[in-house]
Amino acid sequence: MDYDVIIVGAGPGGIFSAYELAHAGRDVRVAVLELGKPLDRRRCPIDGKKIKSCVHCQTCSIMSGFGGAGAFSDGKYNITNQFGGTLYEHIGKAQAIELMQYVDKINMSHGGEGTKLYSTANTRIKRMCLENGLHLLDAQVRHLGTDKNYVVLENLYAELKDKVEFRFGAAVTEIRRTEEGYEVFCGEEKLTCRKCIISVGRSGSKWMESVCSSLNIPTKSNRVDIGLRVELPAEIFSHLTDELYESKIVYRTEKFEDMVRTFCMNPHGVVVNENTNGIVTVNGHSYEDPAKHTENTNFALLVSKHFSEPFKDSNGYGESIARLSNMLGGGVMVQRFGDLVRGRRSTEARIRESFVTPTLAATPGDLSLVIPKRILDGIIEMIYALDKIAPGTANDDTLLYGVEVKFYNMEVEINERLETCSPGLFVIGDCSGVTHSLSHASASGVFAARCVLEEL
Repeated sequence: MDYDVIIVGAGPGGIFSAYELAHAGRDVRVAVLELGKPLDRRRCPIDGKKIKSCVHCQTCSIMSGFGGAGAFSDGKYNITNQFGGTLYEHIGKAQAIELMQYVDKINMSHGGEGTKLYSTANTRIKRMCLENGLHLLDAQVRHLGTDKNYVVLENLYAELKDKVEFRFGAAVTEIRRTEEGYEVFCGEEKLTCRKCIISVGRSGSKWMESVCSSLNIPTKSNRVDIGLRVELPAEIFSHLTDELYESKIVYRTEKFEDMVRTFCMNPHGVVVNENTNGIVTVNGHSYEDPAKHTENTNFALLVSKHFSEPFKDSNGYGESIARLSNMLGGGVMVQRFGDLVRGRRSTEARIRESFVTPTLAATPGDLSLVIPKRILDGIIEMIYALDKIAPGTANDDTLLYGVEVKFYNMEVEINERLETCSPGLFVIGDCSGVTHSLSHASASGVFAARCVLEEL
């Protein structure tokens, strides 16, 4: 065997699997195969000025590379079982929380020290939400910020690069099972290992489907989240963000009884483009450094859609909506809330005259031509509900960016050890369909590595 363990993907799950294996005090030969580039070479050509839309790089530096898609996120680690995935259903609630806390300690010892850990415990905001038909989910939130998150990843790589073999630009084309373990093919090159851990994230969803098909690993359809990103003056949400930083709030709409939730709140942050398989969607970042703060806060409002027979391609549905936005706006579209409820498109003049200055150069347009009516009605209803606890949310000048889509992998059938029916093959992180967050993905990486160590 070339290696004891091959890890496919250097996102949070793969990094923490490698960390646990490297610090086991045993002579374990580990290779990490990553499609993208090292952290210091990850650059997106979109600058918002000369290049405003995707140029379809061979490998997207935002989605792939050391650190995964979370490398340029705002580094929020939510320590909770209430959202972020269903890892606890496989390994138990107590152990899931313990592993997330373990990950937090590692982050703190690698450059994250001094960042604040927020908590919803004993907050008056929960009662205020309940009084207005809203539900605040419980969590502890460690906010590293995009800047500190990058430093933590730099330090983790510096520590691991001499203990683990990293291969960047390694496009894994096939995985085959053998009597002794697995053969992992990067083009014509064949690598062998006793155990294999797959952690290719959301961007590897289609590749993961092909692996499951070739190895006869059962899967089932998952969901897709569709919505918009809201940007407004930071003062409007300051009473929430100062205490909680990120508040996960859920609302059941009166019209359709759909669930709408806040997601990825970025106090004093910026709205950014995100590229997924050549489709430009919207996301948000925030920084720990006060010098990089803006006057705005942004967050997503998302509606989850689950599909039943005969339709199974939930991600395809989300992609089609995002493509429509790209077709009409050449990328991300922006609209004032006042224009949306009046049934008119926003123009450059209306955006320019707005009291909220956009942090992303997006195309003014009409989001009602893109977002399905049921989803858009729910989002509008949620904005009015949030206005009751954060007056000003429903102001005319509140900006809405679209489309924000959160793609989820189909759920891979794994057991309580995160192992597939193909012995020695573990699937972790967001590509498993089980985790949907940095903390859950990282914790799954630690857990899988410990299971591998037991079996070696």
